[in-house]
Amino acid sequence: MPTIDIEQTRNQARALLDSRIESVTTLVKTRQRITDLREQLADAEREDKRAYVRATKDGWSPEELKKLGLESGAAARRRKPATTRTSDENSPSTDDGVTGAE
Repeated sequence: MPTIDIEQTRNQARALLDSRIESVTTLVKTRQRITDLREQLADAEREDKRAYVRATKDGWSPEELKKLGLESGAAARRRKPATTRTSDENSPSTDDGVTGAE
C-alpha cells in the first residue's frame, strides 16, 4: 500500500475548497449586483414619476403625453396582462369527472 502524503492531501483538499469558495463568491457578487440594480431601478422609477408630475404641472395633459408615447409609468405597469388560471384546472375532481364543489 502506498504511503499517504499529508501535505499533498491537504493541498488537494485546499484546491477543492478554493474552487467551491470561488463559486460561492461569484454567486454572492451576482446577488449583490441584482440588489444594486433593483435599487437603481427603484430610483429611476421615482425620478420618472417626479418628471411626469412636473410635465403635467407645466401644462402637458396626460392625453398629450400619451400621444407622445410618454404615458404615466404607473399606468403602463398596470396595463401589463395578468396571468389568470381557469377554475377547471384548479378544481379537484373525482374519478367520474364531477368536481368537489357540488
